[in-house]
Amino acid sequence: MSKPGPISAKPLSVLLSDVFSDAYAKQGFAARELVTRWADIAGPDIAAHSEPLKMQWPRPVEGQPQEPATLVLRVEGPMALEIQHSSDVILQRVNRFFGWNAVGRLALRQAPLSRRNRPALPRAPDPKSVADVAETLSAVEDEELRAALARLGAAIKRN
Repeated sequence: MSKPGPISAKPLSVLLSDVFSDAYAKQGFAARELVTRWADIAGPDIAAHSEPLKMQWPRPVEGQPQEPATLVLRVEGPMALEIQHSSDVILQRVNRFFGWNAVGRLALRQAPLSRRNRPALPRAPDPKSVADVAETLSAVEDEELRAALARLGAAIKRN
């Protein structure tokens, strides 16, 4: 009787990449990075109040160059006017990301954003616990290193 071969586990992202690629392609996205890296592309201020929904490509005409697409953004209601005023900046950033003039205009849809809540940033440890830990670090001569270690120790104690 032969032994079974080694089990080779594949990352979930590899198994689902075709599924995600198909879903993004149905929305007109040539690359899913526009959605997944929206905060890097548009900037944190714009990305906090908007998200890409789809890209609408015009029908190609034979003998004519491909017209740029329309990027449809979901925008929180009160920020729609601000995003509209920033449309030139957004278009430049998106086209710089693609490396060619892929997007020619923006269309805004006012609706609540569908993203998950991001985890809150950890708060700094309180100064008293930092001072308590710093007292135990008298052997460390460098003051900056001692202060950094004290903050780290207080943060670890808190958790």
